[in-house]
Amino acid sequence: MKTVRLPSGETIPALGLGTWMMAEKASRRADEIAALRAGVDLGLTLIDTAEMYGGGEAETLVGEAVAGRRDEVFLVSKVLPSNATASGTVRACEASLRRLGTDRLDLYLLHWRGSLPLARTLEGFAALVEAGKIRHWGVSNFDLADMRELTALDGSCQTNQILYNLSRRGPEYDLLPWHASAGMPIMAYSPVEQGRLLGSPVLAEVAARHDATPAQVALAWVLRLPHANAIPKAGTVDHVRENARAVELRLSPEDLADLDRAFPPPDGPEPLEMI
Repeated sequence: MKTVRLPSGETIPALGLGTWMMAEKASRRADEIAALRAGVDLGLTLIDTAEMYGGGEAETLVGEAVAGRRDEVFLVSKVLPSNATASGTVRACEASLRRLGTDRLDLYLLHWRGSLPLARTLEGFAALVEAGKIRHWGVSNFDLADMRELTALDGSCQTNQILYNLSRRGPEYDLLPWHASAGMPIMAYSPVEQGRLLGSPVLAEVAARHDATPAQVALAWVLRLPHANAIPKAGTVDHVRENARAVELRLSPEDLADLDRAFPPPDGPEPLEMI
């Protein structure tokens, strides 16, 4: 499994498992748990969730999936900005830990920038680190100005989870270069644009050259960056297996040029997008 190095020096799998929109239908629960367990078996041991997903039900599902295997996974969850006061961050994390059935998170993220002062959230993160309830902290959906403000307050941030895929390339202009120079990876959510990229004829052409699928090409394109994780959601075992094979796919200069023509990179700064 390809890995990505965090600023702490720890390495984590480049390809992980997202859980947004999981645990929303009881009829899919068994398949989703089986998918997460299959992902861990395949080395996709980075699992991302959040208190917001399904009102906490996604965390409960992840906890069931990793029961008995907690030490095998790098577990990520997120606090809502409305909860992210110093004390509220601690309470939210403790609730997430109960739902996940664990005593610690490997990484805890502020889900997006809210109106509360960042310094108060950082106080909560520091208290959780000191108590051993989280090992690392980071952020999500932070633009370049946000990251500069954050790192001026505290240099311990480990990642920035952002919307990044072939059709959402705005971060390449300034945010990704900043992350590369800071030695801090990004974590790309919706790397296949929730499936909307899969109808692209160019993706299909590139996939055919490699006996691959369009989804594998879209994931391999994100993973071409040495400082990027991708966390696609896959609700079935077959889907997880398909995604896992993207790690082995190496796109050629011709492939990348064709994808650039179909999905042009930004030629100037763009606002950071969210889904």
